[in-house]
Amino acid sequence: MVTNAAELAAHGRTALADGRWSDAAQAFDSAMELEARPDTAFGLAVAHWWLAETDRALRGWESAYVLYRRTGDVGGAVMAAFYLCLAYQMSLGNQAAARGWLARAARAAAGHGGAGTEGWIALARAHLAIDDGQPRMGEQFAREATASAAALSDIDLELCATSELGAALIEQGRNHEGGALLDEAMAGALAGEARDRDAVVLISCRTITASSRAGDLRRVMQWVAAADDFHRRYGSPHLFATCRTQYGAILFATGQWAEAEKELAAALQIGRGAEEAVRVEVVATLAELRIAQGRLDEARRLLDGYEGHSAAVVSLALIHLATGEPKIAAAVVRRRIRQVDPTSIGAARLLDVLVRAELEAAAIAAAEDAASSLAAAAAATGSEVVGARARRAAGRLALVGGDHAVAADLFEHAAEAFQRADLPLESARARLLLAEAVLATPARAIAEARDALAAFDRLGAVRDADATSAFLRALGIRAGRAVSTAAGTLTRREREVLALLGGGLSNSQIADRLFITRKTVEHHVASVLAKAGLSGRTEAAAWAVRHLDGQGTDQQGRK
Repeated sequence: MVTNAAELAAHGRTALADGRWSDAAQAFDSAMELEARPDTAFGLAVAHWWLAETDRALRGWESAYVLYRRTGDVGGAVMAAFYLCLAYQMSLGNQAAARGWLARAARAAAGHGGAGTEGWIALARAHLAIDDGQPRMGEQFAREATASAAALSDIDLELCATSELGAALIEQGRNHEGGALLDEAMAGALAGEARDRDAVVLISCRTITASSRAGDLRRVMQWVAAADDFHRRYGSPHLFATCRTQYGAILFATGQWAEAEKELAAALQIGRGAEEAVRVEVVATLAELRIAQGRLDEARRLLDGYEGHSAAVVSLALIHLATGEPKIAAAVVRRRIRQVDPTSIGAARLLDVLVRAELEAAAIAAAEDAASSLAAAAAATGSEVVGARARRAAGRLALVGGDHAVAADLFEHAAEAFQRADLPLESARARLLLAEAVLATPARAIAEARDALAAFDRLGAVRDADATSAFLRALGIRAGRAVSTAAGTLTRREREVLALLGGGLSNSQIADRLFITRKTVEHHVASVLAKAGLSGRTEAAAWAVRHLDGQGTDQQGRK
């Protein structure tokens, strides 16, 4: 039986190298009880992090930092602070703590001529700058880290710096150049070139996140598959959650909503507190999906407690827009825009929402400023998607200004660009705006609106489909709704009422069966007719017979 602290620590290091995280934690923990050494505390922290025990990992790195400082090991202290910085940022989204530990690392290094750690400090600065919406600053720091890696012949630093540089370039719209660097870093990391598996996780998460933000579905899918293989071998909770989150976001954007829900649900399995930063991104994406589905109460509940997080800004603003509070929506977005590079990819989505919010608040001058900033972002990034957002924003302004011909041209080009980018929801929304712009030609307006409605119904975008149906009804066109849209938005009680309608029961009989008043039944019937775009009880009864099982359950088994 091993009782010597040095032998226990050696056993822990071997277990770490083999990916046996529980064995490593047990060995390091036993070693620390016998002798508190900084390298043992550091190893214990790493093991806990791989086990998704984030709080224990943070405490371990803090102990390691203090012990390294006491023993005069500046390099060790800097690396402990570096790990604390990234763990607070990547796992918990605690930017204040991340910046605090970065500052401690820099101060410790500065007092001893850098101690050969300047590259890792530059790497941490690059990572935080990119996450904070400052990609040009991130590029500068990433290049500093790359130069340091070359001088030190440090392969782990080189690969990590290459991935951060790639992400910084992609955020600026330089997709080809940045994507090549991400691919290079991933290839080296997953091939085993990196000595430290922690570096593999950092590189993989950065690559998948950056590719997702760029809308590069193919690159995301390819590297998620490779990262999943790594996860199966070593079990990285952070990497697993990141993969599921970013893949789910891509699936949502490209209209594969059922698959997106599965991926996002899997990401949520990582417990609250272990990967809080990833969890915020998951709930923000889910909330946006619920908003599109017309399930605003669920969206609000998802975001409860996350109002202060930057990842939730767009979803929060969309809720305020959906509830008729455009001024609040604009204020929420403006606060975040002031913190980011306005010409970056990340700023484009914010500016897109801001233009709409300012227009709905009748703040025309503010909307013009936001649209101008969005056009500048499109020019700076060269992104077709950002360009489509800029055209749509300009079209909104032209429509408000009464220049319908210009608006129609802008909306049509935006819709086509969104379609090429495989963003069906955004394309359909541009189509609906186009229909409004060509009202002087009713036949075309009806055709464009019908195309938009078909797309919304296929997706299950209830709010947009409702608005489009109302638009068509105003033109004298009755627009039937797809089963998936209507069934997905009926409440449990509405499905019960509809099922009994299908059974031939009258309102009085339904009231008796469900122990509710006849007036309540009439209210539910009216709601069903409106949501499904049905003309009356007879059509509703026929619809129920075709699509409900008689117990109020739709074809997908929803109650």
